[in-house]
Amino acid sequence: MSAPIAVIDTGICNLRSVTKALEAVGAAPVVVRTPAELDSSGAEGLVLPGVGALRDCVFSLRSSGLDASVREWIRLDRPFLGVCLGMQALFEQSEEGGVKGLGILPGRVVRFVLPAPYKVPHMGWNTVRFAQPDSPLREGLEDEGESFYFVHSYHCVPSDRSLVLAECDYGSPFVAAVGRGRVFATQFHPEKSQAKGLKVYRNFAASAAAPLIR
Repeated sequence: MSAPIAVIDTGICNLRSVTKALEAVGAAPVVVRTPAELDSSGAEGLVLPGVGALRDCVFSLRSSGLDASVREWIRLDRPFLGVCLGMQALFEQSEEGGVKGLGILPGRVVRFVLPAPYKVPHMGWNTVRFAQPDSPLREGLEDEGESFYFVHSYHCVPSDRSLVLAECDYGSPFVAAVGRGRVFATQFHPEKSQAKGLKVYRNFAASAAAPLIR
């Protein structure tokens, strides 16, 4: 049986579609809402999904105490996947209401400023270019030409370019995913991205099941 993968319920995330996607790739998702539930879950991987407003996502994490749990999980390089707001929450600051993020990754979150005919939010399918050829999250995915589903008005600008796992173009290039060790985050929604998205979840589940070699 697959090792459990904890999925944080912030109250504003697409919880059902994420857990269904994990189940579809043979993973065993466990929904957690408190640090105690995470500690008792036996999870080998942790997923932070989110839709809506970043302020609400970060407030939920801080109110439950799971912000500290996420920091410690990532500090230990345990398998982590942030999705959409779950990616934005990792950074230091956002232009969306001046929200302070968790400050785990250096950089900020900014709103798209685009010429016509580009519209905000960026919504729909778009092509992603992967970097980091050795990243386990993109195993079996092409360097260029893979399409994923996006819904967002803000995008992340890492201070450290080595974090960039994937980029996409919408008016100009923006960061579509970040990665460091076994910590990953995507601006796109793998659970809404059909077969390629399931491949991302399958790769993450495999990373969670693999022993950490130091």
